[in-house]
Amino acid sequence: MLKRIILPSVLALISHFSIAEEVEQTQLAATSVAAVDNTTANAGFIVDNLFLYAHSGPGKNYRILGSIDAGTQIQIIAEPQNGYIQIIDDKGREVWVEEKFISMQPGLKQQLNKASETLSTMQSQLDDAQAQLPLLQQSNDNLNSENALLQKSISDLQTQLATQKQENALKKQSEQHTLLAYGGGIAFAGLLLGVILTIFLSRRKRYDGWA
Repeated sequence: MLKRIILPSVLALISHFSIAEEVEQTQLAATSVAAVDNTTANAGFIVDNLFLYAHSGPGKNYRILGSIDAGTQIQIIAEPQNGYIQIIDDKGREVWVEEKFISMQPGLKQQLNKASETLSTMQSQLDDAQAQLPLLQQSNDNLNSENALLQKSISDLQTQLATQKQENALKKQSEQHTLLAYGGGIAFAGLLLGVILTIFLSRRKRYDGWA
């Protein structure tokens, strides 16, 4: 009989607390939405060397929803209340944490991760450059060889051009000598013919006078 009386009472109390908690969560959600509408979300970080508990509301008396590791990047979505501030953590949870443990500057963890990423990127670029270096060196050697061949070809062509000019000059000089020789021969032949004709005509006149 006693159990029949106590059991319904306990169930009623549990139901009452459940309803109260749901009402509380609904009110907090409404407050969060209003804060998001009125305040621009800002990025922040949990300070280093800290294991921080996350609450369902702005105070230690609210239910603990979990924990957030030090250095975690978070998103601020509401104005501070009672020394607490509402955030969205790296798991997408909307929770409240103590405002004093929020920093606007990246912690050592984020700085180390960023430095590691930068170092990894630079190392990758260096590896790519070193991998391309033999190819670039080979290309440079090939270009030097082609340049040497072109220089030799230019030198050979210049030599051939000079030789051809010299041959043309000698050929022209030879032709001039030949023309002079022909001209001199013709002149000598004409002179000789004139002498012969003069002698022949003078003798003929002499014979005609004797006759």
